[in-house]
This record gives sequence, structure tokens and C-alpha cells, in this order.
Amino acid sequence: MRHTGATAGVADTRMQTVMTERYTAVLGAFLVALGPVSLALYTPAMPTLVDEFATSSAAIKLTITAYFIGYALAQLACGPLSDAYGRRPIAIGFFSLHLLGSLIALWSPSIGWLLAGRILQGTGAAAGIAISRAMVRDQFTGAASVRIMSLIGLMLAVAPAISPALGGLTLSLFSWRSLFVLMAIYAMVAIGVLLFAVRETNVRPDPAMARPRQFMASYRILLTDGAFLRAGFLLALVTGGLYTLATLLPFVLIGEVGLTPVLFGLGMILQSGSYALGSFLTGRFINYLGAERIIAIGLCFTFTASLGFFIALFREPSFTLVMIPVMFWAFGLALTMPGATTTALANFPRIAGAAAAMVGFLQIAGGLAGSALSAFFADPYIALMTIMPAMGFLAILVHFGLRIRG
Repeated sequence: MRHTGATAGVADTRMQTVMTERYTAVLGAFLVALGPVSLALYTPAMPTLVDEFATSSAAIKLTITAYFIGYALAQLACGPLSDAYGRRPIAIGFFSLHLLGSLIALWSPSIGWLLAGRILQGTGAAAGIAISRAMVRDQFTGAASVRIMSLIGLMLAVAPAISPALGGLTLSLFSWRSLFVLMAIYAMVAIGVLLFAVRETNVRPDPAMARPRQFMASYRILLTDGAFLRAGFLLALVTGGLYTLATLLPFVLIGEVGLTPVLFGLGMILQSGSYALGSFLTGRFINYLGAERIIAIGLCFTFTASLGFFIALFREPSFTLVMIPVMFWAFGLALTMPGATTTALANFPRIAGAAAAMVGFLQIAGGLAGSALSAFFADPYIALMTIMPAMGFLAILVHFGLRIRG
């Protein structure tokens, strides 16, 4: 039986909470950050890798696509597996794959080996986003869930913004291989935390959930639920837009605007600052405005950002012209993501892992779609200023259009 609302949320918290709200939020943010950090940490090195491997920029962009593929598809497996066998053992197993991928990328002698390492990294990091959200749904619903999801969403947005700064600084001091050393260290720390500092939140694991038929049954339930689809596709577009930015901005700001890798990384802090402000305001006002109203306000900022990108399409590239709509997008995303994620997961306590996995898959699929579309443009600036407005306007149509039909 489905249950939503404040009463159900209180009941779940009393019966299933094994970690405090604050600890769950910090833990979830730490685990989920592995994915975006591994995605964005080496983006300042992408122009360098073109020369290092004597290849094309399209081939280096493919390493981002490879990461997205592993990151998206693996979530569809790790979510239901965590329903079947528990959150901790599945997360440890997948993070071990990330560690292996980091080591392969570190010692890669060719672009082929780098691609293989990136696919493994993406596959392993998938557990972070899927299982952290499932851990939240195991214990919390309602406003508490939105507050926790806000912090987790903050890491999903801030990590790609801060990571290029760290990557640019590391690249200026060491070789590009040192970036994968940092990723390997992160994976090892995450495995240690899961082993020694995390309690299992799935108090009723069911091995039957691992059967292929049950896999399909869980996802059939999700993909025929109107409320889930509305929230899921909204997240696919607004969060996918953030991942699309991570793919294109290095080539726009470094290649066309002329920033150095270090300045590019520092400039991206504007994105993280915008998201941090939006996340702070979401946590402060969720009890007064409610998730639906905050999502609508966030989409107003998404609309403004989309207009900014579209206008910039007809101007010469500049740091200001690029970053102002990026900041509006990040701020709007901070308001939209927590409530939409909580809404998507609220009705599925028995298949929380599968629901979290499908939400994560849709988000990464959105990023993959945006990145793939960019390959059809010869100029990354034109790609950025065309794809981002399209994703923004589609997000608004999905949210308000599906609500009208529902």
C-alpha cells in the first residue's frame, strides 16, 4: 500500500531510522559526490589529453560519454540489487569497480585504455547516487527528506563546479595522471567509510528482488506511474543540463574565451556558489512554501537561464555572457531537484533502491543526451547555446504540461 504525506513520513522515520538526519545527509552527500567529482575533476586536462594521446577533441569528449554510459546503466542494476541484498554490500562492490577503473585510467597507455577505465569508473560511481537516495527513503519522507535531498543535490552540483578548480591546480603542479590518483584515493576512503562508519538502512532486504522478472516488475511499476514520470523527466532535463554544461564548458571557456585551466576552475566556483545559495534557501523555506511551489520558483530561474543562453547564441563568446545563465541554471536547479526527487521516491518504500536508480538513470541519460547532441555541432559555443535552452524549455513543458494532464 502506498503512503504519502506528513503522517506517513513520521511513521517511516520512527520505524526505520538507523542514522540521524544530519549524519544521513552528510553521508549521502559524501557518497554521491564520487560520481560528479570523477566526471569533472579531469575536465581541465581534456585539451591536454588531445595532444597527449595524439587524438581529436571528439575522441576525448567520448571519454565523458563513456563515463555517462557506465554511470547511467549501472544504476539500473545497483538499485534493485541493494533492495535485494542491502545498501552497504552493493555500494562497497560498485565502489571497488570505480577504484579498479581509476587505476586502469591512471596507467592507460592509449585512448582505448582510458575509455575502458572511464567506463568502469562510471559503473562503480553509479552506486553513490542511487544508494544514497535509497538510504534517505529507507528512513525519511516529507520535509526531512527534502532537506537531506537538498544537501545531496548540493554535492551533485557543487562537486562538478569545485572539481575543475582542484583539477586545474593539480594539473598545473603534476601530470594529468595525478588526477586519477585523487579519484582512486576518494574511492578507497568511501569504501572504508561504508565498511566501518555506516549502518545498514534496508532492514528488510529481499533476495527475490534480484531476480530478472522482479527487476522488470519494479521498473514497470515506476514507468507506469504518472507522478514518478513527471518528476523523473523534469530531473532528467534540469540535472542533465548540468552534466551537459560539464561537458561543454571546458571547450568554450578554455578553447574559445581563452581562460587557463586554473582560471576556468576558479570561474566555475560561481556555479557552485549559485547552487549553494539556492540549496540554503530551499532548506529554509521548504516548510513554508512546500515542494511544489519551490519547484515552480526554480523553473522560473530555469526559464531565465534558457533565455540567457539563447540570447548569447547571437553574441561573441565572453566569460560574462556564458556564466550569467549558468548561474541562473544552477540556482534554479537547487530549488527544483530536492522536491522533485522526494516526490519521485515518496510512493515506493518497498522498491526504494529501484526508484532511486531509475531517477538517477534518467538524470544521467539527460546529460548523456545533451553531450551526445553536442557532437553534431562543430562549434562547442553554438552547441552550448542551442542545447541548454532546448532542455530548459522542455523541462517547463514537462512539469506544467504533465500536471495539467494528470
